[in-house]
Amino acid sequence: MATTLNRSEQLRQLLAEEIELRDHIERVAKKRRELAMGPLVQDYVFVEGPKDLSRNEPNDFKQTKLTELFENGKDELFVYHLMFGPDWEEACPMCSMWIDGLNGIARHIGETKNFAVIGKADIAKLRAYAKKRGWTNVRLLSSHDSTFNRDFEAEEPDGMQNPGVSVFVRTKDGIHHYYSKWAPLAEGVNRGIDLLSPVWNVFDLTPSGRGEWLPSGWWGFMEDTPD
Repeated sequence: MATTLNRSEQLRQLLAEEIELRDHIERVAKKRRELAMGPLVQDYVFVEGPKDLSRNEPNDFKQTKLTELFENGKDELFVYHLMFGPDWEEACPMCSMWIDGLNGIARHIGETKNFAVIGKADIAKLRAYAKKRGWTNVRLLSSHDSTFNRDFEAEEPDGMQNPGVSVFVRTKDGIHHYYSKWAPLAEGVNRGIDLLSPVWNVFDLTPSGRGEWLPSGWWGFMEDTPD
């Protein structure tokens, strides 16, 4: 016969599980930090505009190399691969939610790391969308005219864009690709970058949990996205 635990015992067992989870996350992070350095990559060329998103004319834009995304004293670059195809009217609602959050903490990331959001749509379209979302703290670049997305699996052969993040490291030899993580962990297994957004994690603290919630506009986006 099953024994019903009182609330105090439930909380005690929950705390033990939470500590175990924390320790597991730290073990995974340690393994990630111990990865061998990845291959050198070419000095990709992107297009970007000024910090003021209202300046969105062709003469406002400039070419920016991958090496120019590294500031003095900061040898690590965190890139969010924004799902925003060249022919799409808007970016993925799920990616947009992640960047809404990253925009809020960008200045904290920037204290020790370089950070950029890179999408395949042309720069004017990217910046117009960013202005509407209020992304005033992120460095936004277009990879429209480069093979960057395809080379790092942020784009499928059919042009479909993939959500994920990549880390690049600058050494005396050049720029290395260090690590990438995609929303799909494996076939049929998603939630690979959930920890980048607090939304689901906040939901997980409530009695009803995250349920089947998805960002507003998700299903309409999936129906409208070109195959």
